[in-house]
Amino acid sequence: MNESKGFRITPFSFNRQMVTASAAISKEKDTIHLITEADITRPRQLITEHFQRTGEKLSLTGYVVSCLARTFNEFPQFNSFRKGNKLIILDNLTISVLFEREINGENVPEPVGIQNANVKNYRQINDELRAAQKMNIEHLGGATNAAWIRLIPASLLKLFVRIASKNVSMQMRYGVVGVTAVGMFGAGSMWLVPLTNATVTVSIGSISKKPILIDGNLQEHEFLCLTLSFDHDIVDGAPAARFARRFTELLSNGTEISRPLSNIPS
Repeated sequence: MNESKGFRITPFSFNRQMVTASAAISKEKDTIHLITEADITRPRQLITEHFQRTGEKLSLTGYVVSCLARTFNEFPQFNSFRKGNKLIILDNLTISVLFEREINGENVPEPVGIQNANVKNYRQINDELRAAQKMNIEHLGGATNAAWIRLIPASLLKLFVRIASKNVSMQMRYGVVGVTAVGMFGAGSMWLVPLTNATVTVSIGSISKKPILIDGNLQEHEFLCLTLSFDHDIVDGAPAARFARRFTELLSNGTEISRPLSNIPS
């Protein structure tokens, strides 16, 4: 470290090298983005009411994941990836949720896979995400029992990511569907356009308040900024738009919260 010359030199950590390798492979994808928003006034109200009754703060990210899983029940062909001239369609839906963690004093993104998400209710998904958030992780990959990733030489990380993205076992374990909520911490209307290696990625942006006209009266509603990204090799624009429309419908109606909450003691 040399401060006398007005700068410092620190190692480029393994965590950042892993992010760099993933980003490099993601740039090779033919990704299209759909930028939209969803009225989440009703689900936010249900979450607030539950907190007032029980003191438990439910996960909005978990709600998004639950609605996304329901959407995939209607679009199962999107749960797939390309391997050469073959399309591998996965039977079970794993949604990889990206968390920002502090590991060795450094903030890094780490995915946690929600296995069989399409057969789990919001309560189950919420509890899995809360448990993952509370885990004390010392190394990248610790949340998914993949700490062995640190043993891969830095020079081979890009090759590893490329091979893993075409490996059936790895894709079954970690999924081809991703959710990132990094943009949720922004103020005002903010959308995130990600670099992604997944077939479908939902990037959660900020929540903004807007007046809308209902029955001739102006009411303030809350809107969630969303970016839906699709691998264009697999998903065309029109099916992507239909997917997004159904997804935002499910997000707005709040059913995924009210259904499991009826079984939660007050």
